Amino acid sequence: MKRLARFAGVVGAGAALAAAGPSALSRAEGGLWEIARGKSDPVQVCIANPAMFAQFEHRKAKCSRSVIRDDGTRATVHYTCAGGGFGQSDVTMLTPRSLRVETQGISDGAPFKYKLQAHRVGDCPAH
Repeated sequence: MKRLARFAGVVGAGAALAAAGPSALSRAEGGLWEIARGKSDPVQVCIANPAMFAQFEHRKAKCSRSVIRDDGTRATVHYTCAGGGFGQSDVTMLTPRSLRVETQGISDGAPFKYKLQAHRVGDCPAH
């Protein structure tokens, strides 16, 4: 479960994703999000820009993105990262505080494919 261990921690101000992001996610706010993947216990992650959910697997990488679909509450984003990783994600905003992400691609030379449920639970703790 090496990949699950990467969920924990603080995610910066979306360095991996431009501040704008897909308009389908424009009503979602940054803050403390609880993220569940499959049957694993949810973890809490501080996320400054919810648009980074579009490249969650590569959230700390510098990537170029192409928004393939952006309508209403759903966005599809394809991205390619320095170092060879890439992916495509479908992000659905169920409410401004609840997102569903389906993502797949290549990370660290290996394929990945998973679904996330993310719920905003509050503000990030002060450091």
